[in-house]
Amino acid sequence: MTGQHTALELLTAVHRPFAGRRQLPAMSNTEDVHNRWRLTSHYLERDGGPYIPVSGEIHFSRLPRNRWEDRLRLTKAGGITVVACYIFWIHHEPVQGELRFDGNLDVAAFVRLCAALDLDVVLRIGPWAHGEARNGGFPDWVQAADVGHRTNDPAYLALVERWFNLIGAQLNGLTGPGSNVIGIQLENELYDQPGHITELKRLARASGITAPIWTATAWGGADLPLEDVLPVFGGYGDGFWVDAEAPWDPTFRQHYLFSHQWDDPGIGADLREHFSGAEASAPRSPSELYPPATCELTGGMATAYQRRPWPSGKDVAAVANNKIGSGSSWQGYYMFAGGMNPGPELQESQATGYPNDLPAFDYDFHAPIGASGRLAQSFGLLRRQHAFLAAFGELLAPMPSTLPDRVPSGVEDSATLRWALRSDGNSGFVFITWHQPHIPLPEYSGAQFRLDLDVETVTFPAAPVDVPAGTIAAWPVNLEIGGVRLLWATATPLTVLDADGSATLVLAAEEGIEPQLCFQEGTVLEGPATALGGNAYVIAASAPVTLAAATPTGSLAILMLPAVLADQTWVLDTSCGRELVLSADPVWLDAGGRLSGRSGGTPAVRRYSPEPGCFEDVAVETEGLEPARLAVPVELVRSAQAVPAFFGSLAGRAGAPDDAAISHSAAVYRLELPTAGPTTGGGLAELEVAWAGDVARLVVDGRVVADRFWDGSPWILETSDVGIQPGSDVVLQILPLPKAAKVGVPAPAQLRRDAVDGDLLALDSVQMVHWTEWREARA
Repeated sequence: MTGQHTALELLTAVHRPFAGRRQLPAMSNTEDVHNRWRLTSHYLERDGGPYIPVSGEIHFSRLPRNRWEDRLRLTKAGGITVVACYIFWIHHEPVQGELRFDGNLDVAAFVRLCAALDLDVVLRIGPWAHGEARNGGFPDWVQAADVGHRTNDPAYLALVERWFNLIGAQLNGLTGPGSNVIGIQLENELYDQPGHITELKRLARASGITAPIWTATAWGGADLPLEDVLPVFGGYGDGFWVDAEAPWDPTFRQHYLFSHQWDDPGIGADLREHFSGAEASAPRSPSELYPPATCELTGGMATAYQRRPWPSGKDVAAVANNKIGSGSSWQGYYMFAGGMNPGPELQESQATGYPNDLPAFDYDFHAPIGASGRLAQSFGLLRRQHAFLAAFGELLAPMPSTLPDRVPSGVEDSATLRWALRSDGNSGFVFITWHQPHIPLPEYSGAQFRLDLDVETVTFPAAPVDVPAGTIAAWPVNLEIGGVRLLWATATPLTVLDADGSATLVLAAEEGIEPQLCFQEGTVLEGPATALGGNAYVIAASAPVTLAAATPTGSLAILMLPAVLADQTWVLDTSCGRELVLSADPVWLDAGGRLSGRSGGTPAVRRYSPEPGCFEDVAVETEGLEPARLAVPVELVRSAQAVPAFFGSLAGRAGAPDDAAISHSAAVYRLELPTAGPTTGGGLAELEVAWAGDVARLVVDGRVVADRFWDGSPWILETSDVGIQPGSDVVLQILPLPKAAKVGVPAPAQLRRDAVDGDLLALDSVQMVHWTEWREARA
């Protein structure tokens, strides 16, 4: 449906409370009781109060150990409170009996580091994990064993018991009632073996592994033992696992609608046919024992050879906002920080029977934090949502989600506004997501809401507003802070600052929507605002605006940020309380609690001071500034040879060229890197390659260390992480992309592909990018 809506038609919703009374499941309440965490049927609790955790996936074994702390501090600064990670068996024991838990495979050290940084952990212990790892994470010797894999075959369980005992020994003393390991995921995408999930839990607990929350993925209509595991769900707006030339699949499109259907029959569909008895046709809702929780909301997307999605920042943030508005009690992203496989032949590929070829090394995932540590646009957009959840999650968690009286008729409906209400019957938030990829939405004209709550009917805004395409918002209703009641606003709350007992509500304006605020009768508002009547005001927010609201019972300062600055805001919990910082570049807190970060040039950092109510420059210390970017001279060593359009296939999916094909046919370039400066100075030094073609590989001192399938995005590599040292011989190989190759690339990349008559091959530029680390100067 793509019809027109009536401009004066109110958007209506009637608050609907939870269907049943709150229950306390055995998990975390009578079994595996924890000092801080517990489950209820309506929401999670932490430290005795309602709480919405935000988890982000980081694979410690796909990162150099010396990058762990950097990624974790960035992750925490981005609002992540829980780190999730697979323990890939194949990374730790590729050869039977040759175990490794050292270096970047030291899971215990990773858990301890998370604890030191006040981050909780969910361990996804498998033993089958997937995560685009070879054999789904099974070592070859396990995969080849004559056992009933992923079943209760005693011979298979004996292998698993030994593996779990090894993990348990590593985690000795790191799990239990007071630990930061608050969740254990069993298996992954197992659809028809509930008894096996129960047995895996028994084996894990017997090995000493324990947590208050045990989970299992529930998409695809999975049959789970609900007395043993919390079902967790996912949501991807696009995926590499559908056919290269397939249109945008409905299983992806549904995540750009608000919905109370949590199942996703699309995730893992490329493997589901391998499992006997698996049913993908019967979506299921969460159990009455548990609230809806997610573990794999799109943080980006992996790149397969035959299909190469590149989600935009808004593509990622829109899905996340929809899940919050739909009632999510746990926001979990896959991935939040990308990485690289720790060695060759550790990726999922057609060689092991998987339908899709993945890069041998690359697992950047287009994540909010890329493999090199570079932040994507999604990081800033998600950071805003996470700041909102940190400030208002205790209010939001007990609020059930209500869908409006008129919902979109389906994924094709681009006329009906997409929104939802979360409310406790008195106050709440209206979530709006008017964005989707691939098929742009038009501007929505004349949006005005009528909410029937338990105590009153709220109609807002004062006059209908147009909602531009790209809007991702959460508008408050009856929000009370400091004795001041904000009846409604057409701007999204970001956080609340508290200085000397005085509260400041920080709001972010929406791009293209003039912010309006309406207060309880009797409120006096001071500052640059224009009265609309009925205690409503409009704010001209082209720059930060500070207002003061006062009632006979309280007062509240209000900071309205313009949309252009909202994505530069960082909300950090410091020793002085919650602080608001503006920076276009990464910011975090160092081990001493000092404001720190890195900048591509002279740092420009500002902190908001409630008194006098403005942003002030932060004085910083650096170890000397390097040139932010240097062009790298390139020498063409060998031109590309003719390449075939086809390198083989499996299940109708194009296969990637092998080492011999790339070595024979790729264009070869030698990079003349500087012998001093960015590659040898402090901070991160990145190699940024703008290119076009099929497959690229980086060869350092004769060894292939990195690879990439082209999707139109720049290829960014941290130099020391790939072994580049002063004097290294660095060679770039680029294989042309044949005109007839059956690979799917994003629309902008396809336009470039269509613009050439033959095969596509280009090396546009190579640059060294140096990031200067800084920290706040001591007073």
